[in-house]
Amino acid sequence: MTTVVVVKKAGNVAIASDSLVTFGDTRLGNRFEANEKIFKVKAVGGESYVTTAGTVAHFPALRKSLESLPKEDLKLHSKDEVYDTFLKLHPVLKEKFFLQTKEEDADPYESMQFSVLIANSAGIFGLYSYREVFEFKEFWGVGSGRGFALGAMSVAYAKRDASARDVALAGVTAGCEFDKNSGGPIKVFTMKLK
Repeated sequence: MTTVVVVKKAGNVAIASDSLVTFGDTRLGNRFEANEKIFKVKAVGGESYVTTAGTVAHFPALRKSLESLPKEDLKLHSKDEVYDTFLKLHPVLKEKFFLQTKEEDADPYESMQFSVLIANSAGIFGLYSYREVFEFKEFWGVGSGRGFALGAMSVAYAKRDASARDVALAGVTAGCEFDKNSGGPIKVFTMKLK
């Protein structure tokens, strides 16, 4: 799994991730694989940084499927835009990238199997399996190190002089310290809010 976080504070947003890949009990560190868990997307309204948690297969599938959408359909700067974009993305993921959508027989909708975080000049957003979209006011995290990250970010966010970047680093650092499936180096990207 992973530790990935988003933070909004003092007119800035930050998104951060660890760099470790795991296969069961095997760890593939940055020395052996330059794993990039955050990628930039040029969307209507400006650039966005996007990351996800889960299988390593999610990263290229998500990046390439977003790139395959017509530019006018790639909108990520509000809850509704994120929802609409991922609704259009779902059939692409199924047909072109062979996404397995089945989780439980009683599922109310087909699953996207993703937990996605997005940071851009409009704010910080999260998207989950059934295309539930959240716009976070302060910070959030996903992945196996999420609990550690949320605790550390809660403390760091309360510090008046801590920047969005500082809070994001505190979160992923805690994930890397305590979660067996997270490890450095940590990657952080920041941008100004509009």
